[in-house]
Amino acid sequence: MSSYKRTNYEEIIERAAGPRNFLQVLSGPRQVGKTTLAQQAKEGLSFPCHYVSADDPTLRDVSWIEQQWEIGRYRTTQDSNSHEALLILDEIQKIPHWADMVKKLWDQDTLKGLALKVMLLGSSTLLIQAGLAENLAGRFEVLPVRHWSYAECSDAFDVSLEEYIYFGGYPGAMPLIKQPQRWRRYIIDSIIETSLSRDVLLTTRIHKPILMRRLLELACHASGSIFSFQQIIGQLQDSGNSHTVAQYLHLLSEVGMATGLNKISSKPASKPSSPKLQVYNTALISASNTYSLEAAQENREYWDALVQSSVGAHLLNATMGSSIKILYWKEGNNEVDFVIQQGDEILTIELESSFKKYNTGFDAFSQEFKPKRRFLIGETGIPLQEFLLTPVDSLF
Repeated sequence: MSSYKRTNYEEIIERAAGPRNFLQVLSGPRQVGKTTLAQQAKEGLSFPCHYVSADDPTLRDVSWIEQQWEIGRYRTTQDSNSHEALLILDEIQKIPHWADMVKKLWDQDTLKGLALKVMLLGSSTLLIQAGLAENLAGRFEVLPVRHWSYAECSDAFDVSLEEYIYFGGYPGAMPLIKQPQRWRRYIIDSIIETSLSRDVLLTTRIHKPILMRRLLELACHASGSIFSFQQIIGQLQDSGNSHTVAQYLHLLSEVGMATGLNKISSKPASKPSSPKLQVYNTALISASNTYSLEAAQENREYWDALVQSSVGAHLLNATMGSSIKILYWKEGNNEVDFVIQQGDEILTIELESSFKKYNTGFDAFSQEFKPKRRFLIGETGIPLQEFLLTPVDSLF
């Protein structure tokens, strides 16, 4: 896997090789290959690079950042042509007050005209974002590192469409898919629990951690379902309020686990719409349920829901960091599975299933919103495999 270059590798190389205008920040969920991409960039650039990680638990002082920065500055003297170098700081969020020191050193180099470029990354997205927002405003660009697409998993691991729908796209878990129980434990222990405990509960003031856990469990068991906030509170058997649930859904979205899709509306909403729960990676669903791949395919209702979640995850991940919105629509019995909005342009995505061969929701939807294009995914429309291989921005 380390030799496989993801689709955003060239963009990272282009940013690193370009002018030193901003700090470059690789941001994304856990276990999607941010470190691998950074190390590949180090090998792919023609000028000197210094990669270092703050993963050592004994490193607790910003003086470590200064030491590594000085090495990066020294590397610029080794490039006789442009006198430039790249410093890559991994797991930077583990150093207390890291953002203050990075700001100080970056501004020093800017004043001196030193061509030391800097790339930052870390496993805790929320901690990285907090440091950037508080101390480094106007000094950075974010390069989103998304969950792996079907095209990438097929190329790198030779997984089938059905395997991708069921096992999702965590690269570290791919060698375990022939051992389902071991794979399930890896997803639960190394991804779900680690993301919750280290990325959310330890970095943000969470007054109801049990509610947060139950909310993620609900999203994994009911991805694709629409609930009002009061229904969610009832499902979770909690006395919380809709604001708390909305906040927790936002945090789960920030760490790339689950979100609540908003309903498209032609008028400003007076209150938040009922969210449509959606995971970012179907591995979270399969690991949270007891169905094997074979049993999941035999249960048509369950499999159809998993396919819908796979399409939703594809849309969310493909549009991460862009101006494209992924929404849904439902009025009474009329429903459109996914609505893609970019500016004034609207597209609809509908999925065929064993129980829904034709959806009358589009006719009602089109009267109000006049969508530019309509896509039907399934036997009588675009094959699912073809759709998952299609870049979302090309649909416009």
